Amino acid sequence: MAGVKATSDRLIRVDMTDQSVSVEPFPEKWKLLGGRGLSARILLEECDPGCDPLGPANILVLAPGTLAGTAAPTSGRISVGAKSPLTGGIKEANAGGNPGQHLNKLNYRVVIVKGQPADPEQRWGLSVAADEVKLVPADDLKGKWNYACCEELAKRYPKAASFITIGPAGELRLKSASVACTDQDSRHPARHAARGGLGAVMGGKGLKYVAVDPGKARTRQPADAKAFAQLCKKFTRDYLDGPQMFKTGTSSVVPIANMLNTFPSRNRVSGQSPHVESLDGKRIIESFETRGGGMHNCLTGCVVKCSNIVHDAEGRYKTSALEFETITMLGANCDIGQMDDLADLDRLCDEVGLDTIETGAAIAIYMDAGEMEFGDAEGAKRLLKEIAEGSELGKAIGNGAASVGKRTKHQRVPIVKGQAIPAWDPRPLKATGITYATSAMGADHTAGLIVNPGLPEENWARASQEAQLVNAVCDSSGFCQFMQPTLDNIRMFYGYLLGEEITREQIANLGWQILQDEWEFNRCAGFTDADDVLPECMKQDPIGPTNAVFDVKREIVAQAKVRMESREELFTTQATG
Repeated sequence: MAGVKATSDRLIRVDMTDQSVSVEPFPEKWKLLGGRGLSARILLEECDPGCDPLGPANILVLAPGTLAGTAAPTSGRISVGAKSPLTGGIKEANAGGNPGQHLNKLNYRVVIVKGQPADPEQRWGLSVAADEVKLVPADDLKGKWNYACCEELAKRYPKAASFITIGPAGELRLKSASVACTDQDSRHPARHAARGGLGAVMGGKGLKYVAVDPGKARTRQPADAKAFAQLCKKFTRDYLDGPQMFKTGTSSVVPIANMLNTFPSRNRVSGQSPHVESLDGKRIIESFETRGGGMHNCLTGCVVKCSNIVHDAEGRYKTSALEFETITMLGANCDIGQMDDLADLDRLCDEVGLDTIETGAAIAIYMDAGEMEFGDAEGAKRLLKEIAEGSELGKAIGNGAASVGKRTKHQRVPIVKGQAIPAWDPRPLKATGITYATSAMGADHTAGLIVNPGLPEENWARASQEAQLVNAVCDSSGFCQFMQPTLDNIRMFYGYLLGEEITREQIANLGWQILQDEWEFNRCAGFTDADDVLPECMKQDPIGPTNAVFDVKREIVAQAKVRMESREELFTTQATG
């Protein structure tokens, strides 16, 4: 294909129907928008909410955060957005790795992909460099697992390049398929925009990969370089001088979650697991001494370094990172209790290109329905391989929890708007349950997690709304939520980047507008307030010593979508709630 010359402050449009590529100026009206916020705006303006998620009318958005490519610490995340084949509504999932940094360093603020090849068997790659963007044939990569695909791409592109890929699950258009991004050090495709089946959308467009070669591109330069640099230093110092909750990764949360009855076991019939000791993240840390591995940063400029590199018993690389949600959903929730098995399952999900949360929930339902014994780790591994092979059972599992519930006619299917409930359980964490009910994304802890089981009832809706708003801004900025940036932090970074004051009102309005854009897309797609509910199993199946169920009144849930007058509390609320 003929290439297109690129200049600064642009966006990339790709039409897969005729394999055309264009580079256009980035609109001034979107200057504050990046990541999730930019994805929501583009989808609302350009995508028909009633379209077939796997058809040509859906739009795939790859949007780095506003601050990606700058020196702001841990700010290089990229959002993937589209109409979700899993929920039927709007979806954004974001990932670490280096593609977001590289795109923004080249001044490509977003990639917008529409259309579909006439031949569904065709595969294409999008090659992005400083002076040229082009589609290239990639039929030879068809069916390759993510690691093998990236190994092959590494032979074709410069050493500095980073990759966005899909595995067989995406190519098969399965509803739990993820989009993989390569990490900083080894270009392993281990950072996934996992939730909502966005890998299936990419697969439906025949796009196997995106390669981004940053060349010698410099870090993006802010308008007020001195003030921006000083803020970077202070923000980094404040984080490093603080508690650093994820210094040993999210896997360290296991004992606390178990204590709070939000470490679900056996398809969520219990909030605690008998395997809590063997699945404690400490076991991973202990293994570093004898097996190697260690903590690292998945993207350039990260100071959190929450990602663990896990080796097998022979000291060979297995996976990165083995996180709390994966340990919970593929481990405790399936009654699988050995960390080595979890490392195998995590690696298989990365290879095939699957959301570990949705896949863990699907397998647990399959087990709960009597189709497989709980705790059968080898059987679970076989199921993941069947997904890659495209067997009928594999497709059912790969299409997620709702698909397995329908196949087995099982009564306990913990989903919201078609998406599996993640590890953090809404029965002891009522405000988080309100987030699951009201978020346009369906059940998604990153939309607004509130880990406060003692929160008074009168504060539940407010806490959910504030967390959702702050997280929407954070997911648009490019910051990792683990940096816990406040809205004040983000507006100051934006101000120095752009050379203009960004007020508290502006940044709060930005967050509210993102939520409104997402809710409006879903309204146009056919969603109503009647969809803002949790499943009956969460209302009826009790857990913990208090026999907790999700019994929040509908009118309280609804309050989370009504804008509240006072917004001052937002400027002390941390991004993770």
